[in-house]
Amino acid sequence: MAEFRIEIADSDVGRVLTSLAGNYRRPDQVNNPDFDLTQPISDSNPEKIDNPETLAQFGNRMVRQFLAENVSAYEVRVAKEQAASSVNTSVTINDPAV
Repeated sequence: MAEFRIEIADSDVGRVLTSLAGNYRRPDQVNNPDFDLTQPISDSNPEKIDNPETLAQFGNRMVRQFLAENVSAYEVRVAKEQAASSVNTSVTINDPAV
């Protein structure tokens, strides 16, 4: 499998990941999948937990999603253009009163 790599200066990594998190609305906390509705909210039964997906994992996922969405959009656009160019759109309509 091919590998696509980018390099980000160490001094910019935090800025890049923070920007991706902000632009793609990464929540700092998520619903606790182990939350027990029958028990009160407490330190041992929190309703929300810190997001287990790290900023780096989130950033990587968003970049992969961005690339996949761009490939899909391009290929759909090209397919539509090709389909439209091969369709015979001419039609003959006569006025029977003439």
